[in-house]
Amino acid sequence: MTVESHYQQKIIEVFKKADQGHLFKYYETLSAKEQQVLVNQLSTIEDPMKLVKTVSEAIKFSLANSSSGSFTQLPDEQTASTIGLAKDVYNRWSELGYKAIANGEVAILLMAGGQGTRLGSDDPKGCFDIHLPSQKSLFQIQAEKILKIANLTREKFNLDFVPEIVWYIMTSGPTRTSTEAFFKQHNFFGLNKSQIKFFDQGKLPCFDINGEKILLHSKNAICEAPDGNGGLYKSLQNNGILEDMISKGIKHIHMYCVDNSLVKVADPVFLGFAIDKNFDLATKVVRKRDANESVGLIVLNKDTNRPCVIEYSEISKELAEKKDPQDSNKLFLRAANIVNHYYSVDLLARMIPKWISSQEYLPFHIAKKKIPCINLKTDESHKPVEPNGIKLEQFIFDVFPSVELEKFGCLEVDRSDEFSPLKNADGAKNDTPTTCKSDYLARGTNWVKENGGLLENEDDLVEISPLTSYGGEGLEFVKGKTFKNGDVI
Repeated sequence: MTVESHYQQKIIEVFKKADQGHLFKYYETLSAKEQQVLVNQLSTIEDPMKLVKTVSEAIKFSLANSSSGSFTQLPDEQTASTIGLAKDVYNRWSELGYKAIANGEVAILLMAGGQGTRLGSDDPKGCFDIHLPSQKSLFQIQAEKILKIANLTREKFNLDFVPEIVWYIMTSGPTRTSTEAFFKQHNFFGLNKSQIKFFDQGKLPCFDINGEKILLHSKNAICEAPDGNGGLYKSLQNNGILEDMISKGIKHIHMYCVDNSLVKVADPVFLGFAIDKNFDLATKVVRKRDANESVGLIVLNKDTNRPCVIEYSEISKELAEKKDPQDSNKLFLRAANIVNHYYSVDLLARMIPKWISSQEYLPFHIAKKKIPCINLKTDESHKPVEPNGIKLEQFIFDVFPSVELEKFGCLEVDRSDEFSPLKNADGAKNDTPTTCKSDYLARGTNWVKENGGLLENEDDLVEISPLTSYGGEGLEFVKGKTFKNGDVI
């Protein structure tokens, strides 16, 4: 027996011991190359028996209420709002954020592993054109924000160089190649190739609906799916990203999701908020639209005195509808999670090894899905019309309770200024290409009006390029000028 065949046999035995012998039903009919493909894929699973046990535990976890405790607002010391924020505080935080950028201490972490399947596209979501007059993709909008904030920093401190902000982009298996190709095709949107670092999200096998058997995608490949946004932490370590951050002297990370068309990338005010208050982890939130909005909430678990995120389904109707005693126009629990976070690199260096080694910090959740697979009874490919399997995923916010309350911050921002996600195809009520386009143009049009610009018609909407203005600044030149619908400034 060759060394190679001995290795293959060892892998087969390990999976058979874990009661996964069905994976080799077609093994003898495969070519040597096809056999190797299957074995190589299976070899990435360190301990099949442990994995099967993990699925069983995840199913039990999902049946229980995953959030337990008595929930209330975070203390005032941990929170702030940019809505009505005093100008001196705003300026102090902004200054601190800009200084950190100038010192090369800030990096951006983008989660961009999703495809635009629900939008009718097989391309990565960041490639999507929300039909702005300029036809810019989400990736281009965000890249130009980075260029602009770097140039604003240079101007602010009269630097003789433009600070290079590293952009770490987490893709998934299905999106990595096309994402990189898109960036190359567009010459990295004016950024230096060296400041963009792609890395892949982890993958996990998919199981049958009972969580007992790994599904076969084809006769020589198993079904796999991304490991959820909570897989970010493991990917930072396994791909050397955390090590790269430390070696570059980076201290502050701004993390966000690619689908937010209004995101303020490397926002100096958010960075300064966290730096000023010495937070290890901070999150941006928007005010919940109404009591029934299906959104996770940032809250305090009174039983543990730790921050956490609870899903809308995990609180009573009474608590969801409760009004704030200080202001009856606001909900008591209203801090909607938009997956827009600040991390200190020191926290990541200290805690990632703990977070990824124990399900105490990052439990697995299950999602029942329709998963195309081989039907072992008919030996044919099967496209289910009902959920037939389980995908495992981890949630990025499950680590929040591991952070001491005094090291955690929550900054409320104006939804119309900072949050318009692209999640659904046109026809849905919210979060569509049309709503993203409308929100983007409305923000730019407001900036024009605030600076004395005029519109040809009252309902006209104009687009402000991120290269022209990051957050409404530098638009004094529009005063007295008239713009028409569809203009790009």
